[in-house]
Amino acid sequence: MTTETPQASGVSDVAGAETLTITDNRTGKTYEVPIEDETIRATELRKIKVNEDDFGLMTYDPAFMNTASCRSAITYIDGDKGILEYRGYPIEQLAENSSYLEVAYLLVHGELPSQPKLDKWTEEITMHTFVHENIKEFMQGFRYDAHPMGMLLASTGALSTFYPEANQIKDQELRYMQVIRLIAKMPTLAAFSYRHNKGMPYVYPDNDLSYAGNFLGMIYKMSELKYEPDPRLERALDVLFILHADHEQNCSTSAVRSVGSSQVDPYSAVAAGVAALYGPLHGGANEAVLRMLRRIGSVENIPGFIEGVKSGNERLMGFGHRVYKNFDPRAKIIKKAVEDVFEVTGKNPLLHIATELEKIALEDEYFVQRKLYPNVDFYSGLIYEALGMPVEMFPVLFAIGRTSGWIAQWLEMIDDSEQKIARPRQIYTGGRGIDYVPMSERK
Repeated sequence: MTTETPQASGVSDVAGAETLTITDNRTGKTYEVPIEDETIRATELRKIKVNEDDFGLMTYDPAFMNTASCRSAITYIDGDKGILEYRGYPIEQLAENSSYLEVAYLLVHGELPSQPKLDKWTEEITMHTFVHENIKEFMQGFRYDAHPMGMLLASTGALSTFYPEANQIKDQELRYMQVIRLIAKMPTLAAFSYRHNKGMPYVYPDNDLSYAGNFLGMIYKMSELKYEPDPRLERALDVLFILHADHEQNCSTSAVRSVGSSQVDPYSAVAAGVAALYGPLHGGANEAVLRMLRRIGSVENIPGFIEGVKSGNERLMGFGHRVYKNFDPRAKIIKKAVEDVFEVTGKNPLLHIATELEKIALEDEYFVQRKLYPNVDFYSGLIYEALGMPVEMFPVLFAIGRTSGWIAQWLEMIDDSEQKIARPRQIYTGGRGIDYVPMSERK
C-alpha cells in the first residue's frame, strides 16, 4: 500500500501534529492530512487522485454549510451555548455598558478605547456625517416611491466616485479615512432614503446629537428649530445597532469579503453587503415577523395559528436560528429594549400577540423539542414599527449597525496574507464537445 503524506501550509511536522488519515478505496493509497483548529485545508484533498493527470478531489458545499473561508478574530459564536462575543467581549456586557460608536471602535481596532481615543473617534465620525450636495441630488433622481434599500445600495456605491483615492487600499491613512466616512455617512444616506420615500425634504445632520440621536433627528425633524430625541428611544436604537454590528461570516459579510477580495474600494465592497442584506432571507426576516403577527390578528387566534404551524400550513417566523441551537443571546437583550420603547410610544397591539405567542411556543413540547425560541428578528421588527418605520426601512436600519462589522471584516481581509481573490470551484453538469449547428439546420 502506498502512503502519501502531504504537508499543509504552516505545518512542518505531520507526525507531531493532529492528522486525519484518509484511504482512497479507488487506489488503496492512504493520505495523512494535518488538522489545525479542528479544520483541514480543502486544497490538501487535491493530492488525492487516481492518476497524475486528475485535478484531484474537491469538496462540494452549497451555501458554505461546513466550509471556513477565512480566519477571523472579530466575532465568536457558539450556537449550542448561545454565546456571541465581539473581539472576546460578551454581547450582553457590550449592550449594557457600551455605545454603538465604542463597539464600532472595538470591532475596527480590536480593543476597547480609552476615553481620549473614544472622544477622538467620536469627533472624527461626527465631523463626517454630511454628504456632498451632489449625493443629495443623485438621490433626488430616484422615483418618488423608490425602495429605501435600493437607494442606500446605489448611494453607498456612488460614494466611491466622490472619493477616488479610496481604491488605494494599501495606504493605511487613506484606508482609515474611508472607515470614518462609511460609518459616519451611512445614517445620513439611510435617513435621506427614508425622507425621499415619504416625499419629505431631506434633513441635514445635527452634530450636537449622538450617533443614534442624529439619525432619529434626520428621520423625524419637521419644523422645530431643534430636535431633541427621547433618550429611551435613542438608547434602544443604539442597542439595536450594537446587536446588529457583526455576526461572523453571514451572507452580507461574505459578500463584502468576496467582492473586497478583488481589491476594490471599500464603498463598493460595502455596497455588496447592502445588496445581500436587501434579500428577504437576510435583512427581511423581521418584516416577515410583523406580517405573521398581523395575519394572526388577535390573541384569540393564536391557538389556531399554532395548530396550523404543527400541521405544516403556517410558518412560525422569528423563532429558531441557523446558528443558535438553544437561544439567541441578542433576543434576551432586545426584549428589554422593546419594553423601553413602548414606554414612550405606547403599547402596540401586536406586542400582546407577540408576547402570548412567545409564551406558548416556549412551553409547547412541539416547539421545545425543535429548539424553536425567539430570535433577534422577533422583537426588532416591533421596535422599528413602534418608531414609525415602514417595513421597507427595516433592512436599512440593519445596514447602519452592520456597517462597522462589514468594514472591520474588510480591513481584516485586506491584511490577511492568505486571502486571494475569491474564486469558488464548480462541478460541471452540462454537455461536452457539441458541434455547432448552422441556423438553417436547426429544428
